[in-house]
Amino acid sequence: MIKKIIVLFLLGLFLYSCATVPVTGRKQLNLVPNSEILPMSYDQYSQVLKENKLSDNQQWTSMVKNVGSKIKVAVEQYMKQKGLSDQLSGYSWEFNLIESETVNAWCMPGGKVAFYTGIMPICKDEKGVAVVMGHEVAHAIANHGRERMSEGLVANLGLSSLSAAMGQNPTLTQQLLLQSVGVGTQLGMLSFSRTHESEADEIGLIFMAMAGYDPREAPKFWERMAAQGSGQRPPEFLSTHPHPDTRIADLNKQIPEALKYYKPQ
Repeated sequence: MIKKIIVLFLLGLFLYSCATVPVTGRKQLNLVPNSEILPMSYDQYSQVLKENKLSDNQQWTSMVKNVGSKIKVAVEQYMKQKGLSDQLSGYSWEFNLIESETVNAWCMPGGKVAFYTGIMPICKDEKGVAVVMGHEVAHAIANHGRERMSEGLVANLGLSSLSAAMGQNPTLTQQLLLQSVGVGTQLGMLSFSRTHESEADEIGLIFMAMAGYDPREAPKFWERMAAQGSGQRPPEFLSTHPHPDTRIADLNKQIPEALKYYKPQ
């Protein structure tokens, strides 16, 4: 009986507090407004920059910033076309390259992006950077961090609002929030679920295409990444991600749709 009540409560909570992911249309739990999660995200991003050295490689740095700016414009254009510009309220875009051998990149809620120099040789050029940038920005646009925070509130505290959680258990709530925005490892982001990764692939293809980058470059990047991860310890960027073969096959299926948005530079 108790289990049934819990299930009904969670079902009712989901139906009452759900949001829709742009592009894919998937329903997700939304208990935490951006007005609460974005300030924490920005604080953590600033902390990461203080604790790590920015790259001195001007060519790579310029590449990351240039691609980031184009992806930003594409995202804003897409959201405007879909009548979703209000979802970008409070965004403060930023693109930085951190000196580290870590093969990784991430985007916090609100458009705060970091690449590590370790991933740049695999990207090779702007097209490869665009694949990664589109994917990581897609996590933010799809509100994957907010979704994980909402799920964490219910699963760990049985609560439906951030303010209530802070009042009951501020320490645990702080930890949940940090994990939700990705601050779960020493240098990078806590890995998203495979569902989130696949969704970010699909959305990222459209963003890179709208930014003027050929989406057919995406499978090529993941082939290079898969080769990089053929050793005993795969790159951080591959953790909990779909199997490379599955990912490449899915991307190839999604490319025809993304090409509808593609306008070569």
